[in-house]
Amino acid sequence: MALLGGKKEEKSNVPLLGIGSRQEESVATRPGEVHTLLGKGSEFEGKLTFEGQVRIDGKFNGQIFTKDVLVIGEGARVQAEINAGTVIINGTVEGNVRAAQLIELHAPARVKGNLESPALTMDRGVIFEGTSKMENLGKGNPPPPVAGEGKK
Repeated sequence: MALLGGKKEEKSNVPLLGIGSRQEESVATRPGEVHTLLGKGSEFEGKLTFEGQVRIDGKFNGQIFTKDVLVIGEGARVQAEINAGTVIINGTVEGNVRAAQLIELHAPARVKGNLESPALTMDRGVIFEGTSKMENLGKGNPPPPVAGEGKK
């Protein structure tokens, strides 16, 4: 019986965040997977800045900044100014949302605020109260030509 001081090493199946670069590297190379989760029943207030994909299923109040993907799950309640690469909304959002690539609104999403993105998709059953502005947020790309212009 070797409870203490035994020579046998036991490895834990629980990954330790911030320890061991191999785990961090493998997470960063798996696209489409959630890297961080603010789960159901949790509440957070403040400024959230992150890399990789984050999913919010709880309550959040504040500001969110990322160049990556933000997923707001069904049942989530978010009051925030959001600036992200891609935003996927299934829950409730109050505040302005700005995405450099894409905003997706999936039923039963409820959004009260302004949306700004070069691409926007909205499912039937989504409740949206606000304005939407679709333009390429990346600089240096000229607007597409208007039909009938430029021909003489």
